[in-house]
Amino acid sequence: MVDEFFISLAIKKAWEYQFLTYPNPAVGAVVVKDGKILSILAHHGAGKPHAEVEALKEAYYKLTNDKTILKLKSSNKIHEFLYKNHNNIFNTSTIYVTLEPCNHYGKTPPCSLLVEKLKLKKVVIATLDLNSEASGGVDRLKKANINVKVGVLEKEAKELLYPFTKWQKDKFIFFKMAQSLNGEITGGYISCDESLDFVHELRDKIDLIIIGGNSVRVDRPTLDTRRLKNSTKNPDILIYSRDKNFDKSIPLFNIPNRKVFIEDNLNEINNYKFIMIEGGYEMLKATKNIIDWHLIFIAPKIFSNTNLNKPIPLIELNYLHTIKSGVDLKIFAKIK
Repeated sequence: MVDEFFISLAIKKAWEYQFLTYPNPAVGAVVVKDGKILSILAHHGAGKPHAEVEALKEAYYKLTNDKTILKLKSSNKIHEFLYKNHNNIFNTSTIYVTLEPCNHYGKTPPCSLLVEKLKLKKVVIATLDLNSEASGGVDRLKKANINVKVGVLEKEAKELLYPFTKWQKDKFIFFKMAQSLNGEITGGYISCDESLDFVHELRDKIDLIIIGGNSVRVDRPTLDTRRLKNSTKNPDILIYSRDKNFDKSIPLFNIPNRKVFIEDNLNEINNYKFIMIEGGYEMLKATKNIIDWHLIFIAPKIFSNTNLNKPIPLIELNYLHTIKSGVDLKIFAKIK
C-alpha cells in the first residue's frame, strides 16, 4: 500500500494543473528517500519542466540546501546542473510518477535519461505512455538496472490522462459552469478571484469557446485573458444562435486576433482540438451530447432569488476530482 499512497499524492498534485498543460498531459511526481517525502510536484505547462524534473529539482535542494538550482527555470539547465552535481545522492531514492517518463527530445530533454543519470534506486509508474513518440522510458530505465514498477493506481492515472488522449486523437470538449450552493447561475460574478484566474488561464490554453446568443446579448461578455499579465492569446468564439444579429459593440467582438462565428449549428467544432462551452441550462441541454467533461465551480453563497423552485434533473454526473479554488469548490465530472 506504500506505493499506492505515494502515487495517489502524485495524482492529486497533477489534478491541480488539469487542462493547463495543453497540449501536454497533466502529470505529477513524488520523490521519496529512505521513507521521507522530499518533493511533490507537477508539470505546469507545455514547454516548462516535466513533473519528474520539477520533483528532482526540489528534492536536490532539500538534500543539499544548494539554492543555485532554485534559480534555474529551463528544463535543459536543470538537467545539466543535476548531471554535474548529483554526487549519487539519489541512489537510495524512489520517484513516483503518474505517467511513464518520456524518452525523447522535444521542447525538453528525456526525463528517463535524467532518472538514469541520477541513478535512482526505483521508479514507480501509474500508467504507460501510449504516445509512440514519447514512450520507451521503461525500457531505458530497465536497461540501466533501475527497479521499475508499472500499473499502480492505473485506473485513476488513466482518468487523469483522458483529456490528453482525447485531444490527441480528435478533440476534447468540456462545459464550464459557476453556481451558488443553491444552484443560482445568474447575478454577475459568482466565483472568487482564484476561480476567475483559473478560468482566464484556461482561456489562454483553449482554442474555442462556445456560448449561446442570449448569454452574449444579456451579459455582454469579453471572454478574454485580461486577468493574466503575459497572455497574448484569446480563444476564438462560436456564438450558437438562430438570430445572427448582434450589437457589435459587445466586447467579445473587439478582441484582436480572434475569429467570431455566429452559427445555428456546431459544425465549427471540427476545426478545433480543445473547446470550452460556457452557459446555463439551455446551453447545457443543447450541447450535452458532445460534452466530454464538466468543470463546475460552486461558490459558498446562497442566493435569495433562485429560480429553481421545482428543479428537474437534466443530467447526472460522476465526480472525477474535487479541489479547493480559493473559497470555491472546483469539480471535474463526467456524465454518469
